[in-house]
Amino acid sequence: MRVMLRARLDTRLGNEAIKDGTMPQAMQTLMERLKPEAAYFSPSEGKRSCTIVFDMQDSSQIPAIVEPLFTALGADVEIVPVMNLDDLQKGLAAL
Repeated sequence: MRVMLRARLDTRLGNEAIKDGTMPQAMQTLMERLKPEAAYFSPSEGKRSCTIVFDMQDSSQIPAIVEPLFTALGADVEIVPVMNLDDLQKGLAAL
């Protein structure tokens, strides 16, 4: 299922990860794990943020995905199912 992950990183922990050089590796590891369809990085609500669209095979993957964001970066994380236009059209055709 296609899902969108949004993460807002804790500023203090994000600053530490930038200073100690662990931020690039944390993001690289996340990208390798998720193999995203799209990934965007931006400020949001005054914090470093990322929005990542990827295919989640099973909900049991959630802990392995979000725990590193929680523990290393103090992130607020949400994961929601999303559709592209083809998915939407398929769903509407079934109505």
